[in-house]
Order: sequence, then C-alpha cells, then structure tokens
Amino acid sequence: MTRFARAIIGIALALGAAPTQAQDNDMTQSPRWSIAIHGGAGTLTRERLNEEGQASYHAALDAALEAGTKVLEAGGTAMDAVEAAVMVLEDDPHFNAGRGAVFTFDGTNELDAAIMDGTTRAAGAVTGITSTKNPVLVARAVMENSPHVLLSNDGANQFAREQELEQVDPSYFSTPERHRQWEEFMSRLAAGEEWFDADLKYGTVGAVAVDSDGHVAAATSTGGLTGKRWDRIGDSPIIGAGTYADDRACAVSATGAGEYFIRLGVAHQICARMRFAGEDAPTAAAHVIGEVGDLGGTGGVIVAAPDGTTAFAFNTPGMYRARADSTGLRETGIFEAGSEQGR
Repeated sequence: MTRFARAIIGIALALGAAPTQAQDNDMTQSPRWSIAIHGGAGTLTRERLNEEGQASYHAALDAALEAGTKVLEAGGTAMDAVEAAVMVLEDDPHFNAGRGAVFTFDGTNELDAAIMDGTTRAAGAVTGITSTKNPVLVARAVMENSPHVLLSNDGANQFAREQELEQVDPSYFSTPERHRQWEEFMSRLAAGEEWFDADLKYGTVGAVAVDSDGHVAAATSTGGLTGKRWDRIGDSPIIGAGTYADDRACAVSATGAGEYFIRLGVAHQICARMRFAGEDAPTAAAHVIGEVGDLGGTGGVIVAAPDGTTAFAFNTPGMYRARADSTGLRETGIFEAGSEQGR
C-alpha cells in the first residue's frame, strides 16, 4: 500500500456539512439500502466558494439525493435510483454534466455517460452526445436496447433519436459561466499559457447505490474537460475506469483526471481489491486513489457495497458529495480530503 493511501485511510473526517437528517438508528445496524452521489472533485476551497455558493451546492446535492432515495425507499432497484439521481444532476447547471457542461476547444458541448447493473454486469455508455437532454438515459438505452456497450458521436446521437429520448437544441447545455470559462481558456492558450480544467474542478457527476435486495449499480455523466480537442474521451464512459458495478464486490463512480483513471482502471481495480483481497470499501478506494496520486493524477471516487456500506476517497481539497441510507444517515459535503464510511 502506498504511503499516500495509508494517509488517506488514517483520516476519518466528517463530510464537512451538518447532516440534513439525524442518524437516529444504531450505528452498527446494516442499511437495507444506501446511495452515494458526487458532483465532481478538484480545487474546491472555502476561499473559492463563499457561504451562499456552498449553500446552493448543498441544496443541489440534496435534491439529487432525494430523487435516488425516493426510489430506494419505495423498494425500487439500484439501477433506477442511480439513474434518477444522475438525471437531477444533469439538469442542474451547477455541475459539468448535461445543462452546464463545459465547452470543447471548438466551442461546443459534448456529453458522455455510462451506467452499469451489478446484478448482471450489463453496461451501456455513450460519448459525444450533443442533443439528448439526459445522456444517462441514452447510456441505459444502449445497455437495454442494443447489442453494444459503447456508442460514440453521430452514431450515439442517431441511436438516441431512434429511442425517442427527449431532444433539445444544443444551446440548452450552454450556461454563461461555462462560456466565460471557455473564453478564459482560449485567452490563456492564445497567450501561450498552460492551463487545464484541473485549475478549476472536475464537475463529472455520478451515483452508486445498493437496493433492498442487495444489488448494486453505478452511473456517471460528464461534459468532459474545458477545451478538450480531437474527440477526447475521458474515463466516465469507460466501463472499468470511471464506472463499474458488480454484486460480488461494489459499485463505483469516479471523477478526476480521466487519463489517469483510464490507465489504472480505477473503478474495476477497487472492485477487484474488495472481491479478491477482502478489503472493505474505504480501504480499497483509498488505496487506488493513492495510486492515482502516485502517478500524478487527482480526483476521487464514491463506492457502495452490497452490505450497505458507502465510502468516499479523494486526493483533492474537496469533492461535492452526499449519501443516505435506510438507517437515517443523510449528509452532504464539499470540503476536506479523506475517506468516510457510512454505516
């Protein structure tokens, strides 16, 4: 285990925000269901985000958490829960997914998404979506209504239309703040500066859940990197890198410097450590994020295990995140690097 990973495991911090609901039940009780979500990781500090901004993100995270929680409380599946949560995040311009996605080098919005069912290990993913309101729905349609796992660009867009999923004008995804960031990127590039989206944050969104039957699922959605070129694809739609789910181990959704997460196969590696080495979710997640850091990458993951455990691990100053379970745990957080376990 790396020294960096050991340091993360040794930190047991609160999520950084007062719980929105008290956990009244016995802390040793295993949840019947649980869900965790993220809205991206990066250079998130209190200096960069004032109290009003913090409150707006906590509210946005809680809204997505509520959507997934309602599904699980009603006895619904983990698949439906992660889809519901991610759709709310895609619709919210706070995050770099769906409406509010960052701009490519050419000044367009191109969206990626993936979803995976831990029961069957069926998966679907898309990259280069430009006019479907909720890319996560296209990913699920690929999984359920095609013989494939990953569709890209024109083909993915054609498939989405054939599935009669809601279409929008591409301008729907644009927001003034994202356009400002793109203009700043282009100005710095023209001045010969090196500047990457990592200077701000990774706004990828995701959700992992375990339902009352012990089945897990994961979903991830993103607009990618500001200024990305040449049809660059990050880890989010890559099964095993940014998204993975297996009832024999866990469900994982990642956010961060995608190239590093692809090289390490982060999501699958966390599941493999849990399945074959017997590690718990916080330990496996922290170890693999430690490896990301050793290579020079930054980011984080959320994990849900079949026993109801939820865990976070990240090596950035903050990660937008939240979790809830059937014991009454309900929290949202932004700051403080570390890993936490919800039991």
